[in-house]
Formats: sequence, structure tokens, C-alpha cells
Amino acid sequence: MSDYEDKPQPLIEHLMELRTRLMWAIGAFFVAFVGCFFFAKQLFNLLVVPYKWAVVWAGLDITKSELIYTAPQEFFFTQVKVAMFGALVIAFPVIASQIYKFVAPGLYKNERSAFLPFLIASPILFLMGGALVYFFFTPMVMWFFLAMQQTGGDGEVAISLLPRVSEYLSLIMTLVLGFGLVFQLPVVTTLLARVGLLTSTWLREKRKYAIVVAFVVAAVLTPPDPVSQIGLAIPTILLYEISIYAARLVERRRDENSEAEESTSDVAKTDKA
Repeated sequence: MSDYEDKPQPLIEHLMELRTRLMWAIGAFFVAFVGCFFFAKQLFNLLVVPYKWAVVWAGLDITKSELIYTAPQEFFFTQVKVAMFGALVIAFPVIASQIYKFVAPGLYKNERSAFLPFLIASPILFLMGGALVYFFFTPMVMWFFLAMQQTGGDGEVAISLLPRVSEYLSLIMTLVLGFGLVFQLPVVTTLLARVGLLTSTWLREKRKYAIVVAFVVAAVLTPPDPVSQIGLAIPTILLYEISIYAARLVERRRDENSEAEESTSDVAKTDKA
């Protein structure tokens, strides 16, 4: 027997179930937050590694790479933000499972089986977007900014980049969230295609508008420089093309199932005759 029975429940039971799921989700987040806050400095140093790579790419002395904070409480609140960000990542499987357990009783068995692959694919795609930011995009953006420094002399004033800890964290968190959300595009479009709200033909027809929207979204989510904007827009366009292919696969499978059902129906009618 399935763990989720398809039967109506009173409103009070739904509210009690919601309270239980929220308590589990909040508890998991709190435990992860405490653990991440204990190692907040180590986690922040891990996030600074792409900046050190950029310093090396720019041909600068790695020993001179440093970040600063200009307010007494700035680094403390930066560690709090790091802990919250890490806790959200670590506790996400628990949070997602609690959401699924709350929603599952309202779904049919075939809907649950169709929903589970997307529940697994979503965090994987988010991690892929975050990895792209960490290993490639952030070093490239920071290298671009470091290349704008001036050493001084010959009528030039010396200009050095000294990033603040809060601004650097805000930058990398914005990039991770931006890329992570953009990498959900195939999941969203495939789900919409399964319920019949989108078709691969419609997606192909709207490709030129999607390209414009990709650059607009990149301009909003990334720092105001062409390197980061193009760096987000290009993966977005590639993911849109993958979404078209995924929607086509969904339509093909739907057509095959329809043909199989029609064949079964015809055989049944022939047997009755």
C-alpha cells in the first residue's frame, strides 16, 4: 500500500500536517545554520578561492590579495550570511522532501512518479550552475575587475582593488543564485510541456524573444559589466535550446502513448465484435 492515500482530509488535518512539515524544515535549517556558523570563516575562505585564482590570472602577487571590512560589525554579519547560505544548501534535501510529502497526498500515483525525476534534477542543475560560477565565472569576472587597476607613474594615479568582504559575498551569492535559477529552465519548460501549457513549436517560434530576455535577465542579475552579462546570457540561450529538445521528447513520448492506447482500444473493439 502506498504511503500516501488518495483520500480527502479535513482542513484541520491539513493544517496540522503543514505545521509538522514546517517544523521539520525549519529544524533542519536551524541545525545546518548552527553548524555552518561554527565553520563560517572556513566557508568564507573557501568562497575567496576564486578571487585568489583571478589574482594569479592577472599576474599579481598572491600574497597581496586581501579583502577588507570598513564597519566593525560587517565581517560578523557576513559570516551570518555565509552560514544562512550554507544552511539553505545543506538543508535543501530535507526541505524539498517535506514539501513533497505535504503535496504528494493531493497527487495521483502517475503524477507522483512523473514529479519525482524533476525533484531530483532540480538540485543537480542548481549545483551545476553554482559550480560554473565558482570554477569559471567568478574568477573570470574578478580578473576583469583586477585588470582595471593602475600601478601609478607616468602621470597616472595608483588605483588598487580592495574588495569588502560583504560586497564580495553579495557578488558571489548573486551569481550563484542567478545561475542556479537559470539552470532550472529545462525543468520548468519540461513540466509545462507535460501539462500541455508549452510546446516545442511555440518555443522555437519565440526563440528570438528568448534571446532578448536572456540578455535582459543577465543585465539585472549580474554586475554592470559586459563580461558577466554575456557569461550568463550565453548559458541561458543554450539552456533554452535544451528546453526545446526536452519539450520535443515529452511530445514524442505523449504521441507514442496515445498511439499505444488507440491500438489497445482497437484490439478491444475487435475482440468484442
